[in-house]
Amino acid sequence: VDATVDTSVQFALMAGAFTGGQGDYVTLFEPTASMMELEGKGHIICSIGEHSGEMPYTCYYASKDLLANDPELIQSFTNAIYKGQQWVDENSAADISKVIQPFFPDTSLELLEQVTQRHKDIDAFMTDPILTEDAFDRIQVVMEQAGVLPKKAEYTKLVDNSFAEKSIKG
Repeated sequence: VDATVDTSVQFALMAGAFTGGQGDYVTLFEPTASMMELEGKGHIICSIGEHSGEMPYTCYYASKDLLANDPELIQSFTNAIYKGQQWVDENSAADISKVIQPFFPDTSLELLEQVTQRHKDIDAFMTDPILTEDAFDRIQVVMEQAGVLPKKAEYTKLVDNSFAEKSIKG
């Protein structure tokens, strides 16, 4: 009731807009949120990921033609995703941080480890590539509320977990 949500700022520019005085709250990805907190430019008050439930933020899409014509490629890709998910689940925040640091050149290893541990503590990392119907519905609610999804899609028409299930079975 007493809030105004500004959707006019591009996501990549939200930290700058916030530090420039626009808004009282901002949603940021890590490690940006932790970097801003370390710089005294804000405070992390909660993790949306912790409170939202399973959210399929990163998904992979393939056309029906690709699924039909090159199932080996899809299976290999899904196997690699699952292998990576298992590696993250089985390794420490310190080990994960060392591997991902080249993708965050402006972030210290220490901060990456803290962020990664926070993600592990709130169970933010998926351990398998299965997209559940609950998670599928949850992301659609977010997309509807953001005004980018005019109509919900049917789970059974869009989601094919057969490759993920085969990865898990080995």
